[in-house]
Amino acid sequence: MQPKFYADSDLMIDAAIVGASGYSGAELLRILNLHPGVTVRAVTGRQAAGKRVDELYPVFSGDVELTFDEVQDLRPGDIEVVFIALPSGEAMTIVPSLLDSGTRVVDLGGDFRLPAPGVYEEFYHHTHSAPGLLPEAVYGLPEIHESRIRDARLVANPGCYPTSVELALLPALVNRLIEPDGIVVNSLSGVSGAGRSASLEMSFAELNENVRAYKIGSHQHLPEITSVLERAAGFPVSVSFVPHLVPITRGIYTTIHADLRTSTTDEAVFQCFESFYHDAPFVRVRNSVPQIKDVVYTNYCDLYCTVEPRTQKLILVSVIDNLVKGAAGQAIQNMNIMFDLPQETGLKGKDHR
Repeated sequence: MQPKFYADSDLMIDAAIVGASGYSGAELLRILNLHPGVTVRAVTGRQAAGKRVDELYPVFSGDVELTFDEVQDLRPGDIEVVFIALPSGEAMTIVPSLLDSGTRVVDLGGDFRLPAPGVYEEFYHHTHSAPGLLPEAVYGLPEIHESRIRDARLVANPGCYPTSVELALLPALVNRLIEPDGIVVNSLSGVSGAGRSASLEMSFAELNENVRAYKIGSHQHLPEITSVLERAAGFPVSVSFVPHLVPITRGIYTTIHADLRTSTTDEAVFQCFESFYHDAPFVRVRNSVPQIKDVVYTNYCDLYCTVEPRTQKLILVSVIDNLVKGAAGQAIQNMNIMFDLPQETGLKGKDHR
């Protein structure tokens, strides 16, 4: 039986998307447009202000009648939840006023993911203008923080790389299957993860038929990964993280090597992961090696785990769509929790493939 929420239009969640002209913002609009309990009342886009949404994204023609506004024209008093899909350093300038107006916020950027402003400034190269909100921000990984997300005013949506890495490593670290030192992570990402802004290094000629590692040892997602894993595990964790760009539009493919603490079997590891994610609707523990095409346009994270007997290493594979589970889909999953809806609402079904 469906809750009354869906039957009474007066109980629809009124939402706004700040930064809807970018890839993550447009993905938010695509999914929210199909959500049975949400009405998107406003969208903003600095360079697109004044244009109709379907002028910038013709795919929305006939479905979305909105026009991009400037962010300063947003009327938060009329909105219950605001999704922010802006580059790092921008959300912190508008979140305080949104919270003061009583609006709840899901920030898809990195401004509120890290616990200390000094670490943020080291990796994001901005001075944090709202450090007082960092202790309040809830890290929006629903698989481990559902109860905190439910009551949050401000949710910091995880980064795409961290989502793929954390979901793979959490069961192994929390259950002490692996050593916390010397964990090696390699992640391959589609180019949409870099955003919609044009640049020479992201051009077709530079990326096609090419693979490139970047920001080795200095990627802004490294402290996010480490801090989340350490808080969940309760002890220090050391991760070597190397991201790569590959010539596909969307998807993240992560492989991880970690030393086992004691000898174990594939079956025991599989059961550990299955038990850990028993109640997680968007994590699928697989018996076979997953592929990016298995998860594109979905909010799933597919995991695979196996023991390499020769080296006694645990090898993990994690696959997500960077624009969905790595951004917009996870943000909507968080919103569903915040408004006491089933996590799956608006995120499953044939319309999302």
